[in-house]
Amino acid sequence: MRYTIKNEIVTAEIESFGAELKSLKSNRTNTEYMWYGDPAYYKRTSPILFPIVGSLKNQEYLYEGKKYPMPQHGFARDMEFAVKEQKEDEIWFLLVSDEETYAKYPFAFELHIGYRLIQSTLRVMWKVVNKDTKEMYFSIGAHSEFNCPLKGEKDKSGYGLNFYTDKNVTASRINGDGLMLDGTQELSLTDGKMTFPEGFFDDGVYIVENHQTNKMSLMNPQGKAYVTLHFDAPLFGVWSPEKKNAPFVAIEPWYGRCDRADFSGSLSEREWGNHLSAGATFEKQYEITITEE
Repeated sequence: MRYTIKNEIVTAEIESFGAELKSLKSNRTNTEYMWYGDPAYYKRTSPILFPIVGSLKNQEYLYEGKKYPMPQHGFARDMEFAVKEQKEDEIWFLLVSDEETYAKYPFAFELHIGYRLIQSTLRVMWKVVNKDTKEMYFSIGAHSEFNCPLKGEKDKSGYGLNFYTDKNVTASRINGDGLMLDGTQELSLTDGKMTFPEGFFDDGVYIVENHQTNKMSLMNPQGKAYVTLHFDAPLFGVWSPEKKNAPFVAIEPWYGRCDRADFSGSLSEREWGNHLSAGATFEKQYEITITEE
């Protein structure tokens, strides 16, 4: 079921399936900022990545001597959430572990996903609660896809990113199995900005680690930011489908990521993973701000 929250400036729509943001529109211009999920390119719009971000080596992980299968980005994006609270400008969804989740992820948990409108900003809030009697290991992340181009142009020509940094950004890449390769490449920026060169997205996601920035914008051909994300995540991804000239770009704040191609450790040893003691809570958020033209 789809739910709507709004204020004087913005209207947002969220599906209970996956607690997924589906629409973010300006009330004044009716401009849609979210990708609409055409399966010819990518069927989703802004899935919640939990309890895994990215791909696991061999699509499985090791915990207490047992191997568990886990699909890319986990299972939360493909589950129905309950609505626990709704106001005109705010809504909260809840996913609770059950026998189905326990078979592939042996932890009792609650996953709360909230959306709150504050003027032209949508705040996305995550709360993970460990309901188990043991340490819980997990990752969580966003995968928010925004229309790019925004005005129906034929491609992304002239569009780009603002990283809001005075340094060049280094990014890691993945192999064909979605696993991270060793080494990094430098993204050359001018005053923190770059315009997408032809073929920029042909080799998959760019993974930017180590708090290189906490703010990212998509820019139109006039160099003006039209979507800006604020986050405190230690790493993020920038992605558009490989070799498809897809009309969207994803900016993805992450607390966790895919395995390295040579990783051979257990769930507790995964890089950038998070852990919660019994009864503890993990709370994070990021914000999406639209700029009307």
